[in-house]
Amino acid sequence: MKTPSSTDSLDGSRWSVPSPEVNSVFHWQYDGGRSRLLSLYEKGKTKQWDANTRLDWSLQVDPENPLGFPDFYVVLHGSQIWERMNAKERGEVRLHLDAWRFSQFLHGEQGALVCASRIVQTVPDLDAKFYAATQVFDEARHVEVFSRYCRQKLGLMYPINPDLRTLLGQALGDARWDLTYLAMQVLMEGLALAAFGLIRDFATEPLGRSLTAYVMQDEARHVAFGRLALKELYPRLTEKERDEREEFAVEACYLMRDRFQGQEVFERLGLDVEACTAHMRSSELMREYQKMLFSRIVPTLKDIGLWGQRLRGAFADMGVLEFGGLDTEEQGRADEDVAAELERLRGARDAYVASVSDEPPREAAH
Repeated sequence: MKTPSSTDSLDGSRWSVPSPEVNSVFHWQYDGGRSRLLSLYEKGKTKQWDANTRLDWSLQVDPENPLGFPDFYVVLHGSQIWERMNAKERGEVRLHLDAWRFSQFLHGEQGALVCASRIVQTVPDLDAKFYAATQVFDEARHVEVFSRYCRQKLGLMYPINPDLRTLLGQALGDARWDLTYLAMQVLMEGLALAAFGLIRDFATEPLGRSLTAYVMQDEARHVAFGRLALKELYPRLTEKERDEREEFAVEACYLMRDRFQGQEVFERLGLDVEACTAHMRSSELMREYQKMLFSRIVPTLKDIGLWGQRLRGAFADMGVLEFGGLDTEEQGRADEDVAAELERLRGARDAYVASVSDEPPREAAH
């Protein structure tokens, strides 16, 4: 068998083994690393949790309103199509929209699983490999919980959205390791954090709220990981290289804003897709929702040094430039605090139930 050619670094600390798709990079020096990345690695180890014990899968979900959202939060609310529907038809729309939403979360998490494993292979620094390895396990758990929620609680699953497939293809189709970071850790994870946050903060169904809160606790670390790694790299890039990253980010952001609107649901339910889409485009709620999806992406891109005229102009056009002033680290701390409070309340509830039933409380997951 022919052995692929390889490249050693000048000081002998790294060895890059090329392949037609990506290069596998080894790092031969094991003495320490960057303190903040190693701190994230330690947190990644101690914050692992078991979906079987941390989430209460015995909770029942209303099939006509799985997340317990009021009608106002349904994207078709206020349209003539919605007004003509009876209660059963509206319940079917809610179920399918939530199934579509959680299906895309599920597919995105599998994409994150593959991307995280790619990062372990390609990133040149050992401390980054350490943390990325913990993220691989996190993403496997996220695939597990979203799959279980779709199958057991919603009983319905949608295929991957074509535009999400495009983004995943872009994240994995470039051999440069930082493009995988940018696409997944910053853009897609940032979008997911914002979408999860809206469910966590406004849904009334406890299982969906807890699931998204606990996943967000992990995702906050993942975004911090990408931010730390790219913040160190991007100032060293040439202007041409930064322009390439900004162009990629702009295209991805417009794609995420304009395309993830659930047209597949309208088609499947036999609704007038053109009328539904037109209503969503004119909906004030939808415009605010689309803006909020960028509340994690914009400050992170600014923090890592992708803040050129092209990107600022795109964010001004989208009406999200103001998010550049948000504190990304504070956002992450808040996500961890909410998950910790939910866990505290769950522990208190289990202890109370055990005290009145003479049964031992469930073992707390870490």
